[in-house]
Amino acid sequence: MRQVEVAVIGTGWCGGIRAETLSRSALVDKLHICEIRPERLQEVKELTNPATATDDYMDIVKNPAIEVVYISTTPEQSHYPIARDCIKAGKNVLLEKPLALELSEADELIALSKEKGVKFTIGYSQRFNPKIAYAKKSIANGTLGKVVNVMVSRHLSRNLGKKIANRVKLSPAAMESTHDLDFVFWLLAPAKPVRVYSQGAYGYMKDLNGSYDCMWSTVTMDDGTLVVIGGGWNLPPSFPNYCGTWIEITGTDGALILDDTSRDNWMNTVKDGTYFPMSTMPGEQVDHAFAGQMGPETLHFLEAVLLDTEVMVSPEHARTVMEAYTGADISAETNEPVGLPLSNHSLAILADLKGH
Repeated sequence: MRQVEVAVIGTGWCGGIRAETLSRSALVDKLHICEIRPERLQEVKELTNPATATDDYMDIVKNPAIEVVYISTTPEQSHYPIARDCIKAGKNVLLEKPLALELSEADELIALSKEKGVKFTIGYSQRFNPKIAYAKKSIANGTLGKVVNVMVSRHLSRNLGKKIANRVKLSPAAMESTHDLDFVFWLLAPAKPVRVYSQGAYGYMKDLNGSYDCMWSTVTMDDGTLVVIGGGWNLPPSFPNYCGTWIEITGTDGALILDDTSRDNWMNTVKDGTYFPMSTMPGEQVDHAFAGQMGPETLHFLEAVLLDTEVMVSPEHARTVMEAYTGADISAETNEPVGLPLSNHSLAILADLKGH
């Protein structure tokens, strides 16, 4: 197996995880990092011992030796231009969600990746959660029979919700339920979403950026399967970065209930009180082991490039997810069901909502 030069652009929370994971991999010849905050660049530099460290992502784009790039930048508006430049330079790209902020941008990135013949995927790491993988297996092998409905309820602490909501005006559906829309559509493939109806409730987040505290979306699939997904980011702040998820899948021959609330890891100290370690959505490094999904996902993409195998998440699938949460946003504002794929009428409503 040959080694490869890789880069991580944006080394905050998720990018830092990816950089540390890659720095430990025997598949990586040289690691390059890019970060615009000098103090964080120095911190990750000390953690990963990269070949180069820069504050200008064009240094990564212009380096022909770098074959694989992980883009973990914020704010989310930066995803499209950086991914575009990397793909144009012939680099294989893993891009954190969202794929883009506009469907036209998503279409351009997908077309560019095909034109350049590079691998392009979106960081939907929940597919690497063993519980989700087990659900996929249970559906695929027929244990549950025909799936009738899927329910997912995911909620974050308001500490994390505030951090996310303050950097970009995207809804809980777009920023949190997007993960669940991804893996549920994956579980139910080849079924496709044909309609979404969504409602949102205001609370703590409204004064911060006008966002809903939570959104619940009902998606109808073309085979009649019913999907209900709830996402919120207003749990009390006592659990920093906490994420808790409850999943119910019922079929004609069985049911699968998955408790992914992380209540099985319970720490209680005099200083900090009760908290749940290893409960963040991406996961965290615990000495020699990675507790969570993002570490394995990072290496999977690298192996897909080196072995020339399929990526876990196709960009076309990510576009379908993008259309679904966009439809949810339109539905929540209009109080009407929205057909999928989005019609010209729905896109016109979206443009009005964005003030275009």
